[in-house]
Amino acid sequence: MQTQNYKNHRKFYAPHHFVYLPLLILLGIFGIYNYFSDEKHQLFWALFSLVIFLLFFLAIMVRQHYALGLQDRMVMLEFRQRYFELFQKRSDEVVNKLNFGQISALRFAYDDEFKVLLEKALHENISGDALKKQIKNWKSDHARV
Repeated sequence: MQTQNYKNHRKFYAPHHFVYLPLLILLGIFGIYNYFSDEKHQLFWALFSLVIFLLFFLAIMVRQHYALGLQDRMVMLEFRQRYFELFQKRSDEVVNKLNFGQISALRFAYDDEFKVLLEKALHENISGDALKKQIKNWKSDHARV
Protein backbone atom coordinates (compact mmCIF):
# COMPACT_ATOMS: atom_id res chain seq x y z
CA MET A 1 0.00 0.00 0.00
CA GLN A 2 1.25 3.48 -0.89
CA THR A 3 2.35 5.74 1.96
CA GLN A 4 -0.24 8.45 2.57
CA ASN A 5 0.67 12.12 2.25
CA TYR A 6 -0.99 15.41 1.41
CA LYS A 7 -1.07 14.73 -2.33
CA ASN A 8 -2.81 11.36 -2.07
CA HIS A 9 -4.86 11.55 1.14
CA ARG A 10 -8.21 12.26 -0.52
CA LYS A 11 -10.39 9.31 -1.30
CA PHE A 12 -12.87 9.10 -4.11
CA TYR A 13 -15.30 6.35 -4.85
CA ALA A 14 -14.90 6.31 -8.62
CA PRO A 15 -18.30 4.83 -9.58
CA HIS A 16 -20.06 7.44 -7.46
CA HIS A 17 -17.88 10.52 -8.00
CA PHE A 18 -16.78 10.02 -11.60
CA VAL A 19 -19.64 8.05 -13.18
CA TYR A 20 -22.96 8.23 -11.31
CA LEU A 21 -23.04 11.90 -10.26
CA PRO A 22 -21.65 13.31 -13.54
CA LEU A 23 -24.10 11.14 -15.48
CA LEU A 24 -27.00 12.45 -13.40
CA ILE A 25 -25.87 16.03 -13.96
CA LEU A 26 -25.61 15.48 -17.72
CA LEU A 27 -29.00 13.76 -17.85
CA GLY A 28 -30.51 16.60 -15.81
CA ILE A 29 -29.13 19.20 -18.20
CA PHE A 30 -30.29 17.09 -21.16
CA GLY A 31 -33.81 16.82 -19.70
CA ILE A 32 -34.11 20.53 -18.98
CA TYR A 33 -32.77 21.42 -22.44
CA ASN A 34 -35.30 19.12 -24.10
CA TYR A 35 -38.11 20.45 -21.92
CA PHE A 36 -37.60 23.90 -23.42
CA SER A 37 -36.79 22.78 -26.98
CA ASP A 38 -39.32 19.96 -27.57
CA GLU A 39 -42.75 21.50 -27.11
CA LYS A 40 -44.55 18.30 -28.17
CA HIS A 41 -43.11 16.23 -25.35
CA GLN A 42 -42.73 18.79 -22.54
CA LEU A 43 -44.57 16.62 -20.02
CA PHE A 44 -42.24 13.69 -20.73
CA TRP A 45 -39.12 15.86 -20.33
CA ALA A 46 -40.51 17.46 -17.17
CA LEU A 47 -41.08 14.00 -15.64
CA PHE A 48 -37.69 12.81 -16.91
CA SER A 49 -35.98 15.82 -15.28
CA LEU A 50 -37.93 15.27 -12.07
CA VAL A 51 -36.82 11.62 -11.87
CA ILE A 52 -33.19 12.62 -12.48
CA PHE A 53 -33.44 15.29 -9.78
CA LEU A 54 -34.91 12.75 -7.34
CA LEU A 55 -32.09 10.30 -8.08
CA PHE A 56 -29.54 13.05 -7.48
CA PHE A 57 -31.29 14.04 -4.24
CA LEU A 58 -31.34 10.39 -3.14
CA ALA A 59 -27.60 10.10 -3.75
CA ILE A 60 -26.98 13.13 -1.53
CA MET A 61 -29.32 11.83 1.19
CA VAL A 62 -27.63 8.40 1.22
CA ARG A 63 -24.34 10.16 1.92
CA GLN A 64 -25.99 11.92 4.90
CA HIS A 65 -27.34 8.58 6.13
CA TYR A 66 -23.84 7.08 6.03
CA ALA A 67 -22.47 10.06 7.95
CA LEU A 68 -25.11 9.70 10.67
CA GLY A 69 -24.49 5.96 10.96
CA LEU A 70 -20.77 6.55 11.31
CA GLN A 71 -21.41 9.28 13.86
CA ASP A 72 -23.52 6.90 15.96
CA ARG A 73 -20.66 4.38 15.93
CA MET A 74 -18.26 7.10 17.06
CA VAL A 75 -20.56 8.07 19.94
CA MET A 76 -20.62 4.42 21.03
CA LEU A 77 -16.83 4.15 20.82
CA GLU A 78 -16.40 7.39 22.78
CA PHE A 79 -18.70 6.01 25.48
CA ARG A 80 -16.72 2.77 25.69
CA GLN A 81 -13.40 4.64 25.89
CA ARG A 82 -14.69 7.05 28.52
CA TYR A 83 -16.15 4.23 30.60
CA PHE A 84 -12.83 2.41 30.50
CA GLU A 85 -10.90 5.55 31.49
CA LEU A 86 -13.21 6.25 34.44
CA PHE A 87 -13.78 2.73 35.75
CA GLN A 88 -10.79 0.76 34.41
CA LYS A 89 -13.22 -1.93 33.20
CA ARG A 90 -14.64 -3.03 29.88
CA SER A 91 -18.07 -1.60 29.13
CA ASP A 92 -19.69 -4.59 27.42
CA GLU A 93 -22.08 -5.40 30.25
CA VAL A 94 -23.09 -1.76 30.74
CA VAL A 95 -23.57 -1.10 27.01
CA ASN A 96 -25.95 -4.06 26.79
CA LYS A 97 -28.15 -2.55 29.51
CA LEU A 98 -28.40 0.93 27.94
CA ASN A 99 -30.11 2.08 24.78
CA PHE A 100 -28.42 4.37 22.29
CA GLY A 101 -30.42 7.42 23.44
CA GLN A 102 -29.05 7.01 26.97
CA ILE A 103 -25.48 6.51 25.74
CA SER A 104 -25.77 9.52 23.47
CA ALA A 105 -27.13 11.69 26.28
CA LEU A 106 -24.33 10.77 28.67
CA ARG A 107 -21.69 12.33 26.42
CA PHE A 108 -22.99 15.78 27.35
CA ALA A 109 -22.09 15.27 31.02
CA TYR A 110 -18.67 15.89 32.51
CA ASP A 111 -17.03 12.98 34.35
CA ASP A 112 -18.43 13.66 37.84
CA GLU A 113 -22.01 13.88 36.56
CA PHE A 114 -21.41 11.07 34.07
CA LYS A 115 -20.91 8.58 36.90
CA VAL A 116 -24.07 9.65 38.73
CA LEU A 117 -26.22 9.76 35.61
CA LEU A 118 -24.89 6.43 34.42
CA GLU A 119 -26.04 4.85 37.68
CA LYS A 120 -29.47 6.43 37.23
CA ALA A 121 -29.68 5.19 33.66
CA LEU A 122 -28.75 1.67 34.74
CA HIS A 123 -30.94 1.41 37.83
CA GLU A 124 -33.88 3.69 37.05
CA ASN A 125 -33.89 3.16 33.28
CA ILE A 126 -34.56 6.84 32.59
CA SER A 127 -34.68 8.03 29.00
CA GLY A 128 -31.91 9.83 27.16
CA ASP A 129 -33.96 13.02 27.13
CA ALA A 130 -34.49 12.81 30.89
CA LEU A 131 -30.74 12.29 31.36
CA LYS A 132 -30.00 15.39 29.31
CA LYS A 133 -32.40 17.44 31.43
CA GLN A 134 -30.58 16.39 34.61
CA ILE A 135 -27.16 17.58 33.45
CA LYS A 136 -26.15 20.65 35.41
CA ASN A 137 -22.79 21.38 33.76
CA TRP A 138 -23.35 20.84 30.04
CA LYS A 139 -20.42 19.56 27.94
CA SER A 140 -20.97 20.95 24.44
CA ASP A 141 -20.70 18.95 21.23
CA HIS A 142 -20.52 21.20 18.17
CA ALA A 143 -19.16 18.46 15.89
CA ARG A 144 -22.50 16.75 15.18
CA VAL A 145 -23.35 16.07 11.53
